[in-house]
Amino acid sequence: MSTAQERVHLSHEHALRLLREMLRIRRFEEKAAELYSAGKIRGFLHLYIGEEANAVGVMQALTEEDAVVATYREHGHALARGLPMGEVMAEMFGKVNGSSRGRGGSMHIFSAPRRFYGGNAIVGGGLPLAVGLALADRMLGRSCVTACFFGEGAAAEGEFHEAMNLAALWRLPVLFVCENNFYAMGTALAESESNLDIAAHAGVYGVPAEVVDGMDVVAVEAAARRAAHAVRQGEGPRFLEARTYRFRAHSMFDPDLYRDKAEVEAWKERGPILKFHDWALGSGLIHESGVEALEKEIAREVEAAVAFAEGGAWEPVEDLTRYVSTGDEAAA
Repeated sequence: MSTAQERVHLSHEHALRLLREMLRIRRFEEKAAELYSAGKIRGFLHLYIGEEANAVGVMQALTEEDAVVATYREHGHALARGLPMGEVMAEMFGKVNGSSRGRGGSMHIFSAPRRFYGGNAIVGGGLPLAVGLALADRMLGRSCVTACFFGEGAAAEGEFHEAMNLAALWRLPVLFVCENNFYAMGTALAESESNLDIAAHAGVYGVPAEVVDGMDVVAVEAAARRAAHAVRQGEGPRFLEARTYRFRAHSMFDPDLYRDKAEVEAWKERGPILKFHDWALGSGLIHESGVEALEKEIAREVEAAVAFAEGGAWEPVEDLTRYVSTGDEAAA
């Protein structure tokens, strides 16, 4: 595309930033899996390993004033959005120094100051929230984009169609981002959808859509910039289908018996970090010494995040009813 807003400038600094953000997510998630196995993190845990290019690529097209709505596989989105790693880790530990005071855990990372609205545990639950946020921005006269991430399984939910319809009808500034990893929990897409072309669903509502390689961070960023630019110009919502793949099971509870191991290994060979690292190295955009420095920097950041979470306090028992109300109290 020809406009400055739609081009990706792959300078040395930008290439390092893309690699850094993807590596931060990968190393954080690997540590989270380790801590979960050690009993430090409890409840549900859905890892973003393999899908890092989507969060990192899309965030390059957003400003601090824009809003982000994510799924329960949202640690990567939160980190790419700029939430401090220690704050995210502490939330997963259930500590009061977490992003939601330890009340949300892994699936409910939230930060109003950064306009990061979840972490939503219900499949498709973030879609109507995104429409509401975009409508609020419109009514308040704010020129913002609301980026809404969701999985392909959400396309079978009623709120997906309701949200798409209203966003198109009212020409709301929403950037819908479907992270299609081909398995809605443990069900292959072909077993749950009569039309495997998820982007085509957007066309039913007249929403322009684009399919992008979700394992290519540069392609995702370029597509996100084009879409976000159109939304900012008042052209209504846009839809991206990022075809990606999670390398780990759906959650830490999932035995992952529904996928062939050879399929997983084949996807790993074109993983987003490996793919970008090798290409950028071969193109001279980055150097191995710089990558080694990044890894050391990130290792220190992860270590500090764990220490921050470990050192956090548990919420006092007498505070457990804070932020909780009954119907009778609300009526009063």
